[in-house]
Amino acid sequence: MAAASPAAAIRAQALALGFDAVGFAAATLAPIARSRLREFLAAGQHGAMGWLAQRADARSHPQSLWPQARSVVCLGLSYAPAEPPLATLALPDRGNISVYARHRDYHDLLKGRLKHLAQFIASRFGAGVKVFVDTAPVLEKPLAAQAGLGWPGKHTNLVSRRHGSWLFLGEVYTTLEIPPDPPHADRCGNCTRCLAACPTNAFPAPYRLDATRCISYLTIEHPGPIPHEFRAAIGNRIYGCDDCLAVCPWNRFAAATREARLRARPDLVAPDLAELAALDEAAFRARFAGSPIKRIGRHRFVRNVLIALGNARDLSLLPAIAHLLDDPDPVLAEAAAWAEQRLRAGGPNDDTHRERQPGQHRDR
Repeated sequence: MAAASPAAAIRAQALALGFDAVGFAAATLAPIARSRLREFLAAGQHGAMGWLAQRADARSHPQSLWPQARSVVCLGLSYAPAEPPLATLALPDRGNISVYARHRDYHDLLKGRLKHLAQFIASRFGAGVKVFVDTAPVLEKPLAAQAGLGWPGKHTNLVSRRHGSWLFLGEVYTTLEIPPDPPHADRCGNCTRCLAACPTNAFPAPYRLDATRCISYLTIEHPGPIPHEFRAAIGNRIYGCDDCLAVCPWNRFAAATREARLRARPDLVAPDLAELAALDEAAFRARFAGSPIKRIGRHRFVRNVLIALGNARDLSLLPAIAHLLDDPDPVLAEAAAWAEQRLRAGGPNDDTHRERQPGQHRDR
């Protein structure tokens, strides 16, 4: 029998390693991906994420990151949840954590598999290899789209016919010349569910994101006090937001992840807000060991918990706030004062936010 082509051999090995999606792209980016990054940065829509601007050239040109690269092997790992991802939003005394952070940090898991695949490519074909996850300056979603793993959805995330909006992405850059796979056609059609679902109107237009209005940015990347205009809309989201991902109709084809290490930890599905507000530094680090939540630190996390407590409309939660009113961190003390005032007021105070209208998740 004839030997398998490099693409076929690499694809088979990737699937054997447990990846759910595999595709190949040239080590170049389409002009539209570069222009969208420039427009995003020029508009200041990256907020405090200065690292996006600092290495914009490397992101825009894969060969700037590694001039010898000729092809990119794009990999996807499904983290589709077994439970309804937005169910916790209806439990005001509980925190809602983004699906991707309800289990161990995926970076280590994904990078380990990428290294195994890279070793296979190097040993089988004598090619140079480098592996990247999203901690490197790589525009992985446009590359994955070029490699046929899916298409850029109107929520700016990758959408897959088989895995919906629930794919972790990683890449192996290689000196090996591999014929690229055809890009996937855009199958969003007239659907705008993801845009309508956003609680803070973070999408100025389809395929455009203003990160400074995004709850994921506000609860994870934003370092200071959360702007008052967004606090009521945040609800009980204490780490990230899945609304735009969860309402995508293509998710109905996504089976729950096969990877046991990506299944939700029971204590991270609907954690008690009062318990979380009581965490000191040592307890925070112990509770979130191995979790991506640990990265933002206890102060930023408890800030988020205080916003959720203020939105709970439950006076019995006042004791959970009281010990933070005089916290030496001014951001925490301010968030605690806001939460106390909001609970005592029993309803909206000076916040301005958009109320979601009936039927808003339907196609326009």
